[in-house]
Amino acid sequence: MTSRYVRTRDWKIHYHEVGEGHPLVLLHGGGPGATGWSNYSPNIEALARNFRVIAPDMPGWGDSDAADFATLDHVEAATQLLDALGIDKAAFVGNSMGGHTSLRLAVERPERVSHLVTMGPPIQMKPFLFGAGGGPTEGLKIMFETYSDATPEGMRRLVEIMVYDKARFATPELCQERSDAALARPEHLRAIAAAAPKAPIPIWLDLAAVSGITAPALLIHGRDDRVVSFESTLFLAANIPDSRAVLINRCGHWAQLEHADEFNRLVTDFVLHH
Repeated sequence: MTSRYVRTRDWKIHYHEVGEGHPLVLLHGGGPGATGWSNYSPNIEALARNFRVIAPDMPGWGDSDAADFATLDHVEAATQLLDALGIDKAAFVGNSMGGHTSLRLAVERPERVSHLVTMGPPIQMKPFLFGAGGGPTEGLKIMFETYSDATPEGMRRLVEIMVYDKARFATPELCQERSDAALARPEHLRAIAAAAPKAPIPIWLDLAAVSGITAPALLIHGRDDRVVSFESTLFLAANIPDSRAVLINRCGHWAQLEHADEFNRLVTDFVLHH
């Protein structure tokens, strides 16, 4: 009953919507099988008690239109979604790729962002001071491999590196669900695989502009994230003027899933009271 479609200028976008109040847009990550629902299923109902929650499948994922990753601009897609839904300004909550998009929005379209919440956002492909050398992280390498092998076994390798507590979260049911979602839209997988490593983020954040972000920012990161080092959040916390960082032990790349209750409380309190 929450499933919707909207036609923007360039795309037909599928999204889930529930609740009333200030708009809260949940942007998913860039892994195969990712959707607004799969990335935020333990959060949507809780957050909708206070907000108008919108969880889209971005172009190139889920039930939304396919995308050309040579030209795709995630910020433009998010802005077109707001325009189509008649939303002037929203709180943006982004995991991984969605966090990167939210950061770019806060830099490039500050008038559309009331609050900024990120979980494990990549902000550059090269290592930071404490990150491992040799290019993409272990988690990103496995993610790229899964675009070409989205079978349940391939998805199991991906889910296991995304989480800290494998026994609880890397279940056969979740791996099968993510595999089914990915294989249902093979054109999405082919488009990303063909454009890798440029995809799934063709346009990168200007790190020099981060200190100009005016939106209040809540930066959440798992201490045990093997996809994006928590060092990225330390950099953001040091440079975004109105920011606070929450580093969670025993937590991987999906803080909103592994620590859903705490995440829901943090986001609700931050957006309501800041």
